Amino acid sequence: MDKTFMEAMDFRHACKVFDDTKKISDEQMKFILEVGRKSPSSFGQEGWKFLVITNEELKAKLRPFCWDQPQITTCSHLVIILSSIEDLKPTSGTPAKRFSRRELPQDKIDAYVELYKNHLTVTGVLDSDRTVLAWGARQTYLAAANMMTAAATKGIDSCPIEGYDKDNVEKVLELDTSKYQLSLVLPFGYRINPQSTQMRRPFDEVVEFIK
Repeated sequence: MDKTFMEAMDFRHACKVFDDTKKISDEQMKFILEVGRKSPSSFGQEGWKFLVITNEELKAKLRPFCWDQPQITTCSHLVIILSSIEDLKPTSGTPAKRFSRRELPQDKIDAYVELYKNHLTVTGVLDSDRTVLAWGARQTYLAAANMMTAAATKGIDSCPIEGYDKDNVEKVLELDTSKYQLSLVLPFGYRINPQSTQMRRPFDEVVEFIK
């Protein structure tokens, strides 16, 4: 039985070791990935790509460059979340194509592209590929959070990982880093150990109502 949203939030934790004998079904994995695909992104640009790795040899190659964390090789599915680089740049033509999906008049599309370009220019996003990645990666985290919660509703565990050697992970994956760069490593599977106690700051310490 699926968990309610709050049950899923209580269930979800950063799983440190998965049960490598248990595999996520294709149907459930597609559900998780669909939630990621349908996630919101700034200007609706969907500047991400999800690499789904089940090949055990490839997982083993990646593990040393992910701080040798056991999640990499014990998980059922290892999702590598990439952030777009070239496609987020106005000069690529991709933003205009994505604005065009709404079937707006050309002058409206041109206005959106100009607004998009000006915003990214003023905020420094277009200064370098490094700054494009910093902006794009923020969008990918929206998708990642949704995927983790979606997984939790199905009783599936996850663990967001930023502890990696970016350059070497990208080399193992043979990425064209002018197009995509590594944002997050996100394994999914089933816990082998009991969940640790969830610790969070008190509600009143986190939330402030301004009237």
